Amino acid sequence: MPTTATPASEKIDEKMLADRAQSVGHLFRSRVQKTPNRVAYWYPTGDDYAKVTWAEVQDRVYPMAAGLISLGVQSEDRVALASGTRYEWALADLANMCAGTTTTTIYPTTIADDVAFILADSGSVAAFAEDATQVEKLRSIRDTIPDVRKVIVFDGEGDGDWVMSLAELEDAGRALLAEEPGAVDARIDSIESDHLATIIYTSGTTGRPKGVRLLHKTWTYQGAATGAIKILQEDDLQYLWLPLAHVFGKQLLTIPLQVGFPTVIDGRIDKIVENLPKVKPTFMAAVPRIFEKVHGNVSLMMQKEGGAKLKLFNWATGVGAKISDLEIAGQKPGVALAAQHRLADKLVLSTVRNRFGGNIRFFISGSAALNYEIAKWFHSVGLPVAEGYGLTETSSAAYVNRLENFKIGSVGWPLPGLETRIAEDGEILLRGEGIMSGYHNNPEATAEVLDDDGWFHTGDIGELDANGYLKITDRKKDLFKTSNGKYVAPSQLEASFKALCPYVSQILVHGNNRNFVSALVTLDAEAIKPWAAANGLGEKSYEEIVTSAQAHDMVQGYIEQLNGSLNRWEQVKKFSILGSDFTVDGGELTPSLKMKRKVVQDKFAKDLDAFYA
Repeated sequence: MPTTATPASEKIDEKMLADRAQSVGHLFRSRVQKTPNRVAYWYPTGDDYAKVTWAEVQDRVYPMAAGLISLGVQSEDRVALASGTRYEWALADLANMCAGTTTTTIYPTTIADDVAFILADSGSVAAFAEDATQVEKLRSIRDTIPDVRKVIVFDGEGDGDWVMSLAELEDAGRALLAEEPGAVDARIDSIESDHLATIIYTSGTTGRPKGVRLLHKTWTYQGAATGAIKILQEDDLQYLWLPLAHVFGKQLLTIPLQVGFPTVIDGRIDKIVENLPKVKPTFMAAVPRIFEKVHGNVSLMMQKEGGAKLKLFNWATGVGAKISDLEIAGQKPGVALAAQHRLADKLVLSTVRNRFGGNIRFFISGSAALNYEIAKWFHSVGLPVAEGYGLTETSSAAYVNRLENFKIGSVGWPLPGLETRIAEDGEILLRGEGIMSGYHNNPEATAEVLDDDGWFHTGDIGELDANGYLKITDRKKDLFKTSNGKYVAPSQLEASFKALCPYVSQILVHGNNRNFVSALVTLDAEAIKPWAAANGLGEKSYEEIVTSAQAHDMVQGYIEQLNGSLNRWEQVKKFSILGSDFTVDGGELTPSLKMKRKVVQDKFAKDLDAFYA
């Protein structure tokens, strides 16, 4: 029989949970009323940032919401949003929430055929588009999306017909508000907690993506539950670069409405390292790949320095690791160790933290498993990574580590109000208000994951310890069995290898129904450059470098290190390095940088088959 988890008790704000807002529109309006003059968002303008207060945000959102109403958009009508991460994304989504309409998220990289499916399947009647590229994509499929009556473009002009500019939408909204000042507030008042707020289409690796239906109460629950555990405060500052079309990004836009802290919205991934010292945020969420790259780059930099600097770095991080162990165990260091740590922090550890602005209290990691050693390293330099767990179907966060009760290697405790069971086969089952209502227009798929008692079958394998900490061990569908009858958890091996090899970008561990385990490896284009120069390959192209005998021998050394920690049946016996990296545009990665395992296996089937010829 499944077992019901009982996590260790913690102090939570029960009143915040009980008094949570009726809808996201109610939540936004309440936030403006509570703190109208506090900064809500920063957004980039040239080389600097503009700052806007909650009241100033409302001055943009209400006319946009009224503009949608003037177009005849009704409550729970779907309005698509095809854009990268930027300030206008937040405005458009809030306008939808205040107009009672439903945001259908679309990644800007989504191909036209899939966009046509999402718009048709969702029944979207209008769409926000970021720029001319997105508008032209919509024009190319206009005949297949007859329900889309209007396209509103952020950057660009209207055509007097199908496309209107954002300014034109706001002008139409102001005209409506001049005649009916209470039009938007009346629409907010009409929104019920079980009205549909968002449809997010999951990144499908086979077939069409499924539209996850998330109600207003799922988002207000996320805001209230996160606020109730006090992990974030009103004086925090968030740096948000994640794709807002992803459930993780959308959640991180909802929490500030509850808690009230400002958010820097900047989707320029190539500017993160440059901007963090400028912005000085107190927290930032990221996917494991970002932490892997930082850890790898710092390791390579110190190896290049060598000598006394490398020894000092190793000593300082070693002292930090001892302090980390004591902190997690709830103990304090002795006088001698505390003195060593003060010196280590002054000479080395604070320098690492300053690369992230110097004010980071913690990071949040989600979307995939973070390697234990990498998490431990960040904690040792004073940058704890609070790993969490959730899916699109759980409106993002279900579990997250608390800073006061931190356990590396786990995803922490559940959000308050969430029930958990571990099925007999190890699958994690969840039940609560953050769970989706189902897949849009897909009752068969809904029935596969939501049972009659309301339990959502996550498809993930996990373990609960005696104190309620959850550890994710693998995806149920990703576990494979070799022809020798032994089970292998590929994601664990992949995460371990990324912690060992600072040059790796991606690795696919393969072996279902095979007689041994093999792997496909890609190398990071930036990290490999110094190595190539040191090995006489500095003038070679990326493909020539990564497919060279020297690169193969280098990776072989790290594979042998990995194998040394594995059971015999888990060990990687053969591997090859691919001549190009996996990308979102190439279809091998999701927009949140997770590898599409089946896509990669199908695309490189000949390479994998060759291992066993």
